Amino acid sequence: MDPLMVWVVLAAIALVGIIYVIVIYNNLVRLKHNVSKAWSNIDVLLRQRHDELPKLVETCRRYMQHERETLERVISARTAVGQAREKKDMAALSGAESLLRTGLGQLFAVAEQYPELRADASFQHLRERITGLENAIADRREFYNDSVNRNNIRIETFPDVILARFFSFESADLLEFDAEDTADVSLGSLFES
Repeated sequence: MDPLMVWVVLAAIALVGIIYVIVIYNNLVRLKHNVSKAWSNIDVLLRQRHDELPKLVETCRRYMQHERETLERVISARTAVGQAREKKDMAALSGAESLLRTGLGQLFAVAEQYPELRADASFQHLRERITGLENAIADRREFYNDSVNRNNIRIETFPDVILARFFSFESADLLEFDAEDTADVSLGSLFES
């Protein structure tokens, strides 16, 4: 075989190899940024809800003089969610979200005992707004977890794992809630003493 032909074949193989590495690298970068984008979508909604909760608690406080513990539970959970969100600690966020959902469920259930509060336009607006944000967070959480799953599978699959380790691509944590955290609040249990 002609030495020039050998060099051409080797150059072609090297070029194909370089292109293949570039394609894998670009796909890994795209997946990493999809996870970041999905988290940003959740973060925006969490911030919006974070801003609405004090308004809801203050509105309720005007009517619910004897429900200080329920109101404090919501504010405490709000703080925990905010701290976990800032740290991007998915495990802590999952736990804090569970506490917040329970607290909001109890708050809305107790609010049923206050007809003046239920009739308050501000309360109705805030309740609808927070419920809408909760639904949007659930939708975005599904998208985030799908992005994380795709990223994690890709960086653990051969041959991508070689480049992922070489360029320090990291797996991301899923944002998961326990089954009891996503179940409907049992209103009967909220009124038992």
